Amino acid sequence: MGFATDAIHVGQEPDPSTGSIIPPVHLTSTYVQDALGKNKGYDYARTAHPNRRALERCITKLEGGLTSYVFSSGMAGTDAVFRLLRPGDHVIVSEAVYGGVVRLTTQLLVHFGLEFSFVNTACIENVDKAIRHNTRMLYVETPTNPTMIVTDLDAAGALAKKHGLTLVVDNTFLSPYLQSPLRHGAHIVIHSMTKYLNGHSDCTGGAVVLARQDDADRIYFLQRSAGSGLAPMDCWLVARGVKTLAVRMEQHCKNGMAVAQFLESHTKVQRVNYPGLASHPQHAVARRQQRGFGAMISFDLGSLEAARRLLDNVRLCSLAESLGGVETLISHPATMTHASVPDEMRQKAGITDGLVRISVGIEDVEDLIADLKGALEKV
Repeated sequence: MGFATDAIHVGQEPDPSTGSIIPPVHLTSTYVQDALGKNKGYDYARTAHPNRRALERCITKLEGGLTSYVFSSGMAGTDAVFRLLRPGDHVIVSEAVYGGVVRLTTQLLVHFGLEFSFVNTACIENVDKAIRHNTRMLYVETPTNPTMIVTDLDAAGALAKKHGLTLVVDNTFLSPYLQSPLRHGAHIVIHSMTKYLNGHSDCTGGAVVLARQDDADRIYFLQRSAGSGLAPMDCWLVARGVKTLAVRMEQHCKNGMAVAQFLESHTKVQRVNYPGLASHPQHAVARRQQRGFGAMISFDLGSLEAARRLLDNVRLCSLAESLGGVETLISHPATMTHASVPDEMRQKAGITDGLVRISVGIEDVEDLIADLKGALEKV
């Protein structure tokens, strides 16, 4: 079946007891057992429930994995993946990674004996040089949040294979509709389902998709032991959102390109980061490994004051954290999503005080451009 067909039907079969075209939400904490040691596949909602298993089936199919597990948030899933490691293990992480990952690794997981190096993974030579005797994992965001740096996944996959590393790819910015990391040598794919998979900004969730059975067994153990699995209602909401993923991403891509081209042509914008533009340094790599360029853009206005004036004057674009919803969200990474990242690290990664990130929604693009044009006149 095609992608859109799978997104609508896998894990979303009509309810066998009533014929309801939409599967029910199983709002229960426990399940009655037929006899001692005999149940209908479920015993306690923390361990598993029908809505979670249905959503996991769908995500697995869309990413082409062996299996997947869904979590209460993207960060909960990321934390579980890092807990596959042991004290003394070293991880190479994309330099401009999401601020929450920096906080998790440098302020929490280091106290459990893990070591982390932040590298520009767009330069595979940098990654190769950063490998140590105790390196066990390569954690890549592509494109990165918020600088939109693209990593060559084929090159990263080959390097991981050569050195026996686990390659983890955060695919949140593109979704499985636009990028399939497992086909390029990744072993684990992570999503913040809060974003494009759900697409409606009405719940949080994370997904970890596995290509190897041993990783899958350990992730499930971590999920049920820590109680970090996604609740029934949130699973139902994400599954509903996934049904329209294909059509949403098509419109997101069209709007994203139009907004990026407008920003690049504006005299008050110093730099636009969008892989779909020919000016992007990894444009050719993005064209090769992606099926579209998405709707995440960052652009530099040169100063915090300029960014503030823009953000104070947009009307249709909503100033808010998060991304990937049908509505356009705009943010200031240095003081919002990446505020917990040390200033020196932000500057090195290209997250300047004048950088603005925009998650282009699926509104009429002429309205979005008019809103940005009006706000830029106040800068």
